[in-house]
Amino acid sequence: MLLLSRLQELLGGIYDVRIAHDVYDFLVTDRARLPAAARDGGADEEVLVAESVDGSEMALSLYLDPALLQRLAQADPLTRLHAGNVADCLTALEGVSHFLYLAWNAAHDKPVSLLELELQAEVDKYVASHLLLRHQCPGHFPLELRRVLFERARLDPCLSAERVHLYREASLYAERFCRRLEHRLARTRAGSAAGVADREVFAELRRFYRLTHARKRAHIERTSA
Repeated sequence: MLLLSRLQELLGGIYDVRIAHDVYDFLVTDRARLPAAARDGGADEEVLVAESVDGSEMALSLYLDPALLQRLAQADPLTRLHAGNVADCLTALEGVSHFLYLAWNAAHDKPVSLLELELQAEVDKYVASHLLLRHQCPGHFPLELRRVLFERARLDPCLSAERVHLYREASLYAERFCRRLEHRLARTRAGSAAGVADREVFAELRRFYRLTHARKRAHIERTSA
């Protein structure tokens, strides 16, 4: 199975969600094939969505830079996630997260806001990376992961003020949610109830995935106060 499909399967397993489509059926790696308005962008990952006038149909594409995919093919993060491939892995994870979340919500006739999409992607990157590191390094709790994702992350200086505000708000809420998850997992890892804690965390993640944007924010504000 190819890398992006495996990432889709990883996220689908975490949240117990399945869709009828594979991410590769929607993947674009040639910028020249993107709509004219998107061809001049420099991002390694972009999701393009178009809706019909009446909202009954949606077209979806995921662009990923071919050089990024080539680097990941040579240093598979699902086999070993490390400093040399983590940035590319997170970019690919974000794209797959966007694709899966949009497709799953569309199948359930649920609207998705940009802020909700980015918030869920930030959570997905933390949770998926956390699980990969724990699987690859049993007995080692990835304490630095949250700091790398949220405290050391830097935004593209070319972004508009509106986009900067969007990403900062999404990151702020995701960091609060993930900090609580980290505390719960770290606390029980030191004891004998790790399996129980993991099941409880997975149950919460699956409930969170299905909440509306307003309820996601309310949940974070209530549980991380």
